[in-house]
Amino acid sequence: MPDSRRFLHPEAIKRIARLDLRARQIVEGFLAGMHRSPSFGQSVEFLQHRQYTAGDDPRYVDWKVWAKQDRLYVKRFEEDTNLRCTLLVDVSASMRYGSAAMDKYEYGCTVAASLAYLVLRQQDAVGCVAFDEQARTVVPQRTRRSHLESILQALDVSAPANKTDLYPVLHKVAETYPRRGMMVLVSDLLADRPPLFRGLRLLRRRGHDVMVFHILDDDELDFPFEGPTRFESLESSSALSCNPRALRRGYLAAIGDYLEEVRRGCVRHGIDYALLRTSRPLDAALAAFLSSRLGMHHRN
Repeated sequence: MPDSRRFLHPEAIKRIARLDLRARQIVEGFLAGMHRSPSFGQSVEFLQHRQYTAGDDPRYVDWKVWAKQDRLYVKRFEEDTNLRCTLLVDVSASMRYGSAAMDKYEYGCTVAASLAYLVLRQQDAVGCVAFDEQARTVVPQRTRRSHLESILQALDVSAPANKTDLYPVLHKVAETYPRRGMMVLVSDLLADRPPLFRGLRLLRRRGHDVMVFHILDDDELDFPFEGPTRFESLESSSALSCNPRALRRGYLAAIGDYLEEVRRGCVRHGIDYALLRTSRPLDAALAAFLSSRLGMHHRN
C-alpha cells in the first residue's frame, strides 16, 4: 500500500479508488473519441506537443507528427510545463444534494479528478484547493502522474460541511498562487454573488485564466416537486413546508434570473462559464475545459 494511503480508513481507500477509476475511464474514453474525430485530432496533438523553437534539442522532435503535418513539434516533459492549473472544489454542505446517480459533491469531485488526470496526462502541472467557508485542504501544483493520488485524497472529505464563502477562499488562492495560470472553480455557487464576482475579478487581475463549472442538480433547475413538501436547508436549521406547485412559477423565474446574473458576471470579467447538470455526461466538462484551454493558448 502506498505511504499516502497507510493511515486512511478502508472505506476512504475504496472511495478514492472508485473516483480514480472513474476519472481515468472518462478521460481515456474522451480522448479516444477525440482521436477518432477529424475535428479534434489536431487538438490532441496540440495538447501533447509544443511547436519547435530555435534552441530546442532536435532529439525531442516528434518526427511522426512532422510526417503528418509537415511542421516541427517537440514532446513536452515535466520541466517543460506550459500550463499551471489549480482546481478550486466546493465541498460545502449544499453540495450534498442529489437526485441523480451522483450528488453535486460526487459529481464535482469527478469533474475535478478527471481534469486533474487530463492535465497530468499532458505533463502539465495541477494543484487543488477543497473549500467551504475556508480552504480545507490545499495541494500544491505538481506534474508527476503520482500526484493524482494527493488530489483524490484532498477531495475525499469526511462529509461536506459548513457554508460556502467564496471571496476569502479566492483571495487566499490569489495570494497562494502568484504565478499566472488557470484557475478552475467547481461549485454550485449557492452564495452571495457580489463576493463571488469580487473574488473572480481578483484572480483575473492577477493574470489568471479562470473557468467556472457551475454544478446543479436537475431538481434545482427544473423544480419538479408535486404535493405537500418540506424543504430543509443543508447549510442551516431553516425549513419550509409548502405546496411546491404554488411556488413553481416564481421559483423558475428566480433561478432563471440567478443563472443569467452568474453568466453575465462571468462574461463581464472574461471568465469561461459552463453550467453542468449532474445528469449530464461528464465528458461535457472535458470538452468545455479543452475548448477553454485552447482559447487560452491562442490568447497568449
